Amino acid sequence: MDIFSSPGRLCLERAVTATGPHILQNPNQINSPFETLPKPPFPLPAAAAAAASSSSSSPPASAASAAMDSGGASDPSRQVRVRFVTKLPAPLRAPPTSIAVPADLTRMGLSEIVNSLLLAASPDHQAQPFDFLVDGELVRLPLQEFLLAKGISVERVLELEYVKAVAPRKQEDPCPHDDWVSAVDGSNPSFILTGCYDGLARIWRDASECTHILEGHSDGITSASFINKGETEDRLHVVTASKDRSLRLFKFDTSVSIPKQIGAYKILRGHTSSVQSVAVDPSTNMICSGSWDNSIKLWSVEGSEEDGDTVSVKKRRTNSDSSGPEESQFEGSATSTFLGHTQCVSAVTWPERQTIYSASWDHSVRLWDVQTGKETWNMVSGKALNCLDCGGESSSLIAAGGSDPVLRVWDPRKPGTLAPIFQFSSHKSWISACKWHPSSWFHLVSSSFDGKVMLWDLRTAWPLASVESHKDKVLCADWWKGDSVISGGADSKLCIASGIEIV
Repeated sequence: MDIFSSPGRLCLERAVTATGPHILQNPNQINSPFETLPKPPFPLPAAAAAAASSSSSSPPASAASAAMDSGGASDPSRQVRVRFVTKLPAPLRAPPTSIAVPADLTRMGLSEIVNSLLLAASPDHQAQPFDFLVDGELVRLPLQEFLLAKGISVERVLELEYVKAVAPRKQEDPCPHDDWVSAVDGSNPSFILTGCYDGLARIWRDASECTHILEGHSDGITSASFINKGETEDRLHVVTASKDRSLRLFKFDTSVSIPKQIGAYKILRGHTSSVQSVAVDPSTNMICSGSWDNSIKLWSVEGSEEDGDTVSVKKRRTNSDSSGPEESQFEGSATSTFLGHTQCVSAVTWPERQTIYSASWDHSVRLWDVQTGKETWNMVSGKALNCLDCGGESSSLIAAGGSDPVLRVWDPRKPGTLAPIFQFSSHKSWISACKWHPSSWFHLVSSSFDGKVMLWDLRTAWPLASVESHKDKVLCADWWKGDSVISGGADSKLCIASGIEIV
């Protein structure tokens, strides 16, 4: 479904009239960036054409300000002189001439000006929404209010850097499931992995066709992950975790085009309660899991009867057809157990080979040394935590969310304080998932029981976009291919919002 035909499905903030982080009181104030851009209070196209044809060394009195005079917005005290700059490629670079614009313009009005300047230089230009930065911070207020809040003089020529607005441009058809979709992994560019409360995991080719059904769990799947990150060859490996207290490892051929039932080649047992989360070692040789039994366990991905940690438990058919060949299935035990949390370990992540982070309902985020199994850092958040991810600058920032509507970000490198360096407060219910963009220091996605998926940028306290694809609680979310967000929820759907441009 094209977003242009459904502007209410995806939302983008138009203007906010506060000076700091807060909860957006009315989600309906957030509007799609793909509806018709608002017309400025002066005949901009002619002014833009004149500005585009003028030299960058022209005096500040520009055709744009003259157009404002003729259009009725002639009060100089209500104007701000700006110069538009960008790092975007040449077709999207506006003339660097300074022009006077109304001081009450929001970023949508500024987008209209930039699009008109670009259209004057290139008649084939297609209008698109832009975001604007001043000194590295995204503008989310009318210009005059932003300058006042930041203590910037209105006398200076304001340099506005514009970038493409980050928001989905298309909503793909959802992929239906038989029960709640509780886990998603978008790390493979060709396939999406989902886990469901019906006890099955599914592989989706190109976000549309279910090619494999991974069976064997006797209760709902809580977490699932590709073991070979970004693998595009003919063989895929997957790990799933379940409320049945076990983890299962699967490997299968990706060349099939019809749903094929696959059983696990290895079952990992050892937790005494529901396994809530799973993460893969960057070398893909090990995995770790967090459980309601308050422990974290490490497991070997490979295993055979000679490994010492596995035993053959049965023979199983490799095809659903009973006449197919049989394959040995092994049962593995944990190689290490980390103890320290006092309640459910709700999330684990393994960003570096010797480092594991965990989040818990005991309100803490902990850092573990894989070699020694010892906890080396402990931060108490004050809330029971549901999700955790590492990313941002040098993959050193920690984002986590839980039993309130606030997504928090910490920097463990900062000594002497455990306070969050960022707090995002626009959700209306518990945070269920958070994920950093795989190639951006600034962007992350969150999902919530309020039914929304939100895109964030560290350079502003307000959401870049709010995706309202689900009709019930959203339980999981991830990035896919760098330009899409995938999510699953209690409405039993996998939803894909695509066309997100992050440079």
